Amino acid sequence: MAALSFKNLLDANQITKEDALTILSLAKEYHDGSLKGKKLWDDCRGNILATLFFEPSTRTRFSFETAMLRLGGQVISLENEETTSIKKGETLADTARIISGYSDMIVMRHPKGHSVASFAEYASVPVINAGDGANQHPTQALVDLYTIFREKGRLENLTIGFMGDLKYSRTVFCLLTVLSHYKNNFIFIAPPSLKISDERKKVLAKQNSNIREVENLDEVIGELDILYATRVQGERFATKEEYDKVKDSYSLSKKDLVKAKKDVIIMHPLPRVNEIHPEVDSLPNAKYFEQAANGVFARMALLSLMKK
Repeated sequence: MAALSFKNLLDANQITKEDALTILSLAKEYHDGSLKGKKLWDDCRGNILATLFFEPSTRTRFSFETAMLRLGGQVISLENEETTSIKKGETLADTARIISGYSDMIVMRHPKGHSVASFAEYASVPVINAGDGANQHPTQALVDLYTIFREKGRLENLTIGFMGDLKYSRTVFCLLTVLSHYKNNFIFIAPPSLKISDERKKVLAKQNSNIREVENLDEVIGELDILYATRVQGERFATKEEYDKVKDSYSLSKKDLVKAKKDVIIMHPLPRVNEIHPEVDSLPNAKYFEQAANGVFARMALLSLMKK
């Protein structure tokens, strides 16, 4: 198996096309083995993963921990800084040095942008960014990319609609970053206050991405191969009043899919609030729970390839 181009995974821009192919191929190998009944591998036996989550998480944390256990490794973890020496004033730099002595890899989530990269400067073991504020979430991009590959059998010549909070969503921009290696059409569906930023559009333009912006899903639903919905992220707004103005911008229901292609797939990084009605869950097009489950296999591949 080819080596990855990075030691630490901190930013989706680090993931080359070759890296993506290597990770997706190994993820498929683990996934296929699981479908045949295999539960445990030895690829990380003897390794310890430290999961440091200074911000709430369900899917990212548990899928990383499950991935390491499936690979035969072990996990040590913390859920918040209240139970660590950071509460006493210890710096993240010193924490990085300390945890490096107790583990072989570190997965970290933190509410402050670029904090994981700063942490990694002082760590002596590989560090993976599991989300740093509104900045980056590179492993979610790998999970999403693997889901597209699994469901569509290809990563290009697709029309992908991104709907909802495109201003604050780190998952959207990270996925767009890795998808920039492939030729696709992107349609952004959002109200004016949640549109993707001009700065991020400039980045996409440099990558020769074909993009359109609309406010109404009905305008484009018939064109889409993939609809990627996102939660309006209340925690990123300065005030509750600002959040309340846009929190109900979209709520996908069965009637919204009448004009859709029969094989359109619906994705969502989760958690959802009200942007996808539960009635959609029963449709064969709904792939967001499979997407969440795919996180185990994508992260198994990443851990196996990044181990010391």
